Amino acid sequence: MSITEQNELNKKYDARKKYLRAKETAEYLSIGLSTVWLYAKEGKLTPKKISTRVTVFSIEEINSLINGDIAKVA
Repeated sequence: MSITEQNELNKKYDARKKYLRAKETAEYLSIGLSTVWLYAKEGKLTPKKISTRVTVFSIEEINSLINGDIAKVA
């Protein structure tokens, strides 16, 4: 991902946010919602449950996934 694309995404998803919901994560990564949950199941993303109906994902971890920095593989 280029720096320009990263800057555009940061503008769209308020750079002050630390977490994204599953749907936002899918949009951010340009993947389907089911793929977000597959990545969580495979250990590529760590879901954080903040209530019974709300799960979020760390933007730092998402960016690491984009940059290929995550060594976790299913």
